[in-house]
Amino acid sequence: MAAVSDPQRLSRLQKTLQRKKIDAILVSQPDNRRYLSGYTAKDHGIQESSGLLLIPKTGRPYLLTDSRFILQAREESPDFQVENYPKGPLKLLEKLLPALGVDTLAFESDYTLHSSAARLEAMAQKKGVTLSPQTDLIERMRIIKDPAELELLRASTRLNEQVFQLVYNTIEPGMSEREIALAIELTMHELGAEGPSFDTIVAFGSNAAKPHAVPTDRILDPGELVLIDMGLIYKGYCSDMTRTFVAGKPDSTFVKRLRLVRRAQLAGIQAIRAGVSGIEVDRAARQVLSEAGYGEAFQHSLGHGVGIAVHEEPRLSPKSRRQLKAGMVVTVEPGIYLPDWGGIRLENMVIVTEDGCELLNQDTTSLDL
Repeated sequence: MAAVSDPQRLSRLQKTLQRKKIDAILVSQPDNRRYLSGYTAKDHGIQESSGLLLIPKTGRPYLLTDSRFILQAREESPDFQVENYPKGPLKLLEKLLPALGVDTLAFESDYTLHSSAARLEAMAQKKGVTLSPQTDLIERMRIIKDPAELELLRASTRLNEQVFQLVYNTIEPGMSEREIALAIELTMHELGAEGPSFDTIVAFGSNAAKPHAVPTDRILDPGELVLIDMGLIYKGYCSDMTRTFVAGKPDSTFVKRLRLVRRAQLAGIQAIRAGVSGIEVDRAARQVLSEAGYGEAFQHSLGHGVGIAVHEEPRLSPKSRRQLKAGMVVTVEPGIYLPDWGGIRLENMVIVTEDGCELLNQDTTSLDL
């Protein structure tokens, strides 16, 4: 199922190319490719591309692919001229660049292998074309979501919560981390998601002290804490949330620490509005944990942008000076991680507004704590 594809995105990009005096750009990064064209084919690795976009500064853009993807490309990207490259993309570019009058060709330098760039450079020199390495050209376009994207992000979040609630109601001692993770991802597919937006994290007890824990065969014991970090892709747009709860009746230590992380999360959410920096938001949440003696137990940044990719700009971190703007979508996910005990992370997504933010998630696991 294609992501939203808006002709205005191409128009904006072409105006940028004109301003930068670039004749065309080669787009290889899969999320950028999908954002601009609606083309959903996956790459099997950075060396096994399912296609490239060639976007001139004026006129109709091209989608270059091989015979395996031709029908899909034509169906999903009707605004693009789809071209087959039986001998590889460089051979096709040798023909297209002169025909389009391309003297300066941009490419995504942060998503191009050194070996690929060397081959591209050799082809460009052969044709008298100057290469222009570019970074974040399209990512900067993606950072502020349009109304259609925001609605898809809301829908993705609702579906993610629905999946969680269905599986949450079945969790009981005796189940394994792998079993729960598999149930979550199977339910995502059953309810219409394209799949998970990242590998689902399910961690019991001390395993939850690892922020990026990988599900194991560990069995859930009564009274043990459970951390689930999950997200899905719906019509091209991602969701991401984390819940921490106990299989049974929580003890006072868990309740105290969960309430602390919740206060930190609320402090971060309350600090969000257009005009503040990622540093300021991160500091607001981090201060709550630090004052309670858990500053060193919060090991990562507070949050990240979410959109067509599950991790994108902006960042909420001690290093992020970027100012938030209305229409950005970010996670707020403080946590504490204690190796001899476990970990607690709570994560919600919000849309930045001029005077605050719109909370997308509801947490039903700790309403009575």
